[in-house]
Amino acid sequence: MADVLTDRLPLFPFRSPDDDPFTPVTAADRRRLDGPVTRVRLPTGGWTWLVTRHADVKQMLRSDAFSADMTRPGFPLLRTPPPATPQNRRGGFIRMDGEEHLRLRRMLTAEFMIKNVRRIEPHIGDVVDGALDALVAAGPPADLVATFALPVPSLVICHLLGVPYSDHAFFQQRSAIMLDQSADPLAVRDAATSLRAYLGGLIETKRTSGNPGDDLLGRLVSDRVRTGELEIGELIGMALLLLIAGHETTANMIGLSVLLLLQRPAVWQRLRDGGDAEADTLVEELLRYLTIVRTGLPRQAIRDVQIGGRLIRAGEPATALLSLANRDDDVFDDADGFDPYRQAHQHLAFGFGVHQCIGQPLARAELRIALTRLARRLPGLSLAADPAQLPKRDMSIVYGLAELPVTW
Repeated sequence: MADVLTDRLPLFPFRSPDDDPFTPVTAADRRRLDGPVTRVRLPTGGWTWLVTRHADVKQMLRSDAFSADMTRPGFPLLRTPPPATPQNRRGGFIRMDGEEHLRLRRMLTAEFMIKNVRRIEPHIGDVVDGALDALVAAGPPADLVATFALPVPSLVICHLLGVPYSDHAFFQQRSAIMLDQSADPLAVRDAATSLRAYLGGLIETKRTSGNPGDDLLGRLVSDRVRTGELEIGELIGMALLLLIAGHETTANMIGLSVLLLLQRPAVWQRLRDGGDAEADTLVEELLRYLTIVRTGLPRQAIRDVQIGGRLIRAGEPATALLSLANRDDDVFDDADGFDPYRQAHQHLAFGFGVHQCIGQPLARAELRIALTRLARRLPGLSLAADPAQLPKRDMSIVYGLAELPVTW
């Protein structure tokens, strides 16, 4: 009977309409939800509580009644997990709880503080200008994803970590597999294993060198590995997480943001002519409105807890749906509308609570610098394809465009 009832639940994750990348959950899918905290069916079998209201998502993500450990039996998975490889899980602190999570996260906190990100903003600007120089030199038409949206954050995170950008094709291909919900579990395992081996080689070179280098991995080797605070396997896992998150999320945000802004010429012109403060406001609204992590943040209750009037029992799965929380009319006026000048700072695009994205200051800086310099350098930028026909990365955990043909 339980399986029969589960089969009647809405299937999650929801898919955006093929012709509208700006609608994370359609009106039809919303109507199928039985309230702000409701059960949905997972593609791996079973179900999860789907938490969709802004206040409830915040309560859930800051509560220690939920675990982020995806190895727990009954955790809400979107794909069949790869065969168990303990070494492929070491250092991945976003899937850890309590002190185990905090110990590793604290080692990175200072690196991503706003004051330190501001210190590297000139480098981000140089990277953006270099990408624009290459784009202009090659001439139109161009795929803005391949020539700008992906190279910019990839170059920045490589510089920050101390990873050679010349290897970008290797790690971008494997990170795409790891984020693909439809990928074969063995392919996911092999991609993770090869990336860990690659990063392990870089780290070992730094460890055995008299000068590990003044980059994030070099500093962690000097300050944490050599003091015994951090094991090599943990550092490899941390590096893997930062490398993937550091380019995939921002690249998809840049591509989708440009698509949105090119369909709003007045906003594009104001971005070109305005200052950084106005651009910062626009970036927050883009983060809220686009919410590229559309599969939600999965958790599992470790004790009974009330969320949004529902009792979620110990052992039951729950998923915080950021994209609907960011479309909550109780928090944002006309939440389904795009307002580039609204104060959207309450958005949850980076999550909330102890697992909130540690790299958000870097992501904000990259978005602001990339979008403003693109608008100023190429004010006549325009789409070179039907927006409704653009290929989407709708099976990726991080939603985005596969291509964005433009001209100028």
